[in-house]
Amino acid sequence: QVQVAESGGDSVQAGGSLRLSCAASGLAYASNCFTWFRQTPGREREGVAAFFTDDGSTYYADSVKGRFTISKDNARNILYLQMNNMKPEDTATYFCAADVCPPPTTDYEFWGQGTQVTVSS
Repeated sequence: QVQVAESGGDSVQAGGSLRLSCAASGLAYASNCFTWFRQTPGREREGVAAFFTDDGSTYYADSVKGRFTISKDNARNILYLQMNNMKPEDTATYFCAADVCPPPTTDYEFWGQGTQVTVSS
């Protein structure tokens, strides 16, 4: 049984940093692709960063380029999202999603429960 769990959400002031973690059990990190999504009420879910294990590439939404970094620790089976220079518009519930590579655009098979990030000005 696959389980995905995010952690690290918190409240920070604008300009601050947070690191989110995603622990997935029951699936092979080496052959799965991972994406961090975020969602706020009334808005569509947004993919902010992805790690494509099949070719080692990464993707970042324009809104987070240069501020967020996605990384993966294969030995510990943990995916990270380092968020620096955070802005109030980064406030959202962040979700970790996983699927076999190449992944679908949004309809990933495995999802965590989400972790709340709040950035105050």
